[in-house]
Amino acid sequence: MKFAKRLLILCIICIAVMFVVNFLPVHGEEEIYSSVVRLHVLANSDSEEDQSLKLLVRDEILSLTSPILKECKSRDEAEQRLTELTPEIKARAEQVIAREGYSYSVDVLLGEEHYPTKEYESCTFPEGDYTSLRVIIGDGEGQNWWCCLFPPLCLSSATDNSDDNEDAFISVGLTGEQYKVITETDTPKYKVRFKILEVIQNLFG
Repeated sequence: MKFAKRLLILCIICIAVMFVVNFLPVHGEEEIYSSVVRLHVLANSDSEEDQSLKLLVRDEILSLTSPILKECKSRDEAEQRLTELTPEIKARAEQVIAREGYSYSVDVLLGEEHYPTKEYESCTFPEGDYTSLRVIIGDGEGQNWWCCLFPPLCLSSATDNSDDNEDAFISVGLTGEQYKVITETDTPKYKVRFKILEVIQNLFG
């Protein structure tokens, strides 16, 4: 009788462990943080004019970087290309600002930055520290604009082509399972993994 009871308890524990493990980010989802480059554009202010200018600067940056980053095979390669492009990114942004009749300064910084949880058209990135291209226009006190610069999803997200997005992530080394963490956050299994991933990053990031 005691043996049967112990066996039952053991079975219950095994089932519970299997259930919990299924929800844990055990498939290397933390690689999401180390495989992408984010874009962060800060407007001078929240005025309508400054917000419109921010979007023009954004478009100019994407027209320059997207074709180049599309050819990169890793985050490190993308970071190297962006480092090389930083002077031209700054010059292009300044040209747009001058063309629109403003004299704001522009700072372009490539480094690690903490991002909040952010939803895009077809995916949601967890809160955490990411490699980030930060473009600050003037005082940088206006609303921000975020996107995933590498893989180059800033343009494809506008068309919401999820197949292209998944191909872009897998091409830089992420697995289909990892991709589901950021695209199926309404699914209970991935919702739990997503939140656990945020907690892990905040504790050890």
